[in-house]
Amino acid sequence: MIETPNLLVTDDDAAFRQVVCEGLSRRGFRVTQAGDGAEALDVMKRDEIHVALVDLHMPRLTGLDVIRRLSESPESPPCVLMSAKLDDMIREEAKRMRVFDVLSKPVRMQHLTEVISRIMEIVYGWRPSH
Repeated sequence: MIETPNLLVTDDDAAFRQVVCEGLSRRGFRVTQAGDGAEALDVMKRDEIHVALVDLHMPRLTGLDVIRRLSESPESPPCVLMSAKLDDMIREEAKRMRVFDVLSKPVRMQHLTEVISRIMEIVYGWRPSH
C-alpha cells in the first residue's frame, strides 16, 4: 500500500521545477527532481516513482524520448507530458505512447494536483487520507 506517492518532476527550467516541487510537497506528495531526461531515467532506475511529470523540450533527451524509453519497461510509472509549445503532432505522439495526460504550461497547481490524484486512484487505487 502506498502511503505517500513519490513524484518525479523533470524540467530543465530550474525555477519552474522548484515552484512545481514546492507546490506538490505542500500538498503532501514526496517529490524527486531531475534537470533533464537522462537524469530522469537515472532517478527512475534507483527510486520508486509513482508518477513522472516530464517537460517536452529538454537537452540530452526530450520528454518524448524519456517516455519512449520508459514504455519499453512494464513497470514504468504513468507519465504526464508538459510543454509551453504543444501542437497536434506532439499530442498524437504522446497519445500513441499512452501518456496519461498532456498539460500546457504554465500549469495551474490545482489542475496538476487533480491530474496526479486521478492517476494515483486509477493506477494504484490510492486516495489522499485527508
